[in-house]
Amino acid sequence: MPRRPPTTRGKSLFSDAAPETKPAAAAAHRANIDGASRGNPGPAAYGVVIRDARGEAVAKLKKYIGRFTNNVAEYYGLIAAMDYAHAHGIRAIRVVSDSELLVKQMRGLYRVKSADLQPLYERAQKMSAGFDSFRIEHVYREQNREADALANEALDETEGKPPNPPAAKSESPERALPRRIPARFRGGVLYLLEDVGLPDGTVVEVSIFPLQKRESS
Repeated sequence: MPRRPPTTRGKSLFSDAAPETKPAAAAAHRANIDGASRGNPGPAAYGVVIRDARGEAVAKLKKYIGRFTNNVAEYYGLIAAMDYAHAHGIRAIRVVSDSELLVKQMRGLYRVKSADLQPLYERAQKMSAGFDSFRIEHVYREQNREADALANEALDETEGKPPNPPAAKSESPERALPRRIPARFRGGVLYLLEDVGLPDGTVVEVSIFPLQKRESS
């Protein structure tokens, strides 16, 4: 008589194992960071704007840090952004900076030769490893104006300059549209010169009206 295949307590020997469930990846927050130094080295400060996955600002940070170079101030801004994220349980973050040096050092494309930057770099690398997802990207300065303004506000406050008057409260970006936004075309990409505050993935219609005509050669 043919032998019956063995069984294991009511379960088929060849049954598929239950698939492992993995937690869904958290949507990334975006942190725009900037550092400013008047004198380089001189009075220095950083500015940070953190937005959630919907594009809404959840934190605006600024602080005077003493007399340092602009590059040191940039690293202080990066560390401040990551420190806020860790403290508030943010597991995925995309950092945006207009400092090409900082971005390429964090990506391992540039060596850190400055003795002032080395400990800040090592701390930033260690903190970045604590996220489920960490990305850092370079943008042009006009795309980082809000963080730059915060850094300069911190310097102005330290120097005793009066703060700029608050802007009049405007309608939400969706209700205020359509409106004219200046932009700059560079390297095949159209960069907005104002932060419109729209969530990532929003589809808009663009009409091109050149503000400056090229001089004929």
